[in-house]
Amino acid sequence: MTPTLTLPPKVTPRAFARLAEINSASGSPQALRIAVSGGGCSGFQYDIRLDEPASDDLVLEGEGQKVLVDPVSLPFLANATIDFSEELIGARFVIENPNASSSCGCGTSFSI
Repeated sequence: MTPTLTLPPKVTPRAFARLAEINSASGSPQALRIAVSGGGCSGFQYDIRLDEPASDDLVLEGEGQKVLVDPVSLPFLANATIDFSEELIGARFVIENPNASSSCGCGTSFSI
């Protein structure tokens, strides 16, 4: 069996473009932080917010924008894709996470 290669999460051009829109409307542009914490209805939950980089963050850059992942969250987000989705129910950053064995309907909670 071939070992699975663990890669950092990737950010789609659509997610970087939406972050650029948010930051262009803001007086002080910030990075988008993607973190994982315990809790939620499935055991883990995503924390997605604007934040300043920390010295130990993984910084993913594109289109002049930055997405941050802290070292504790990184293993939970290996090989994940960070995207932006616009649907009838609303628009939001979404994470397609191959590490999640299940997730809840809200899309912010998952289990491994």
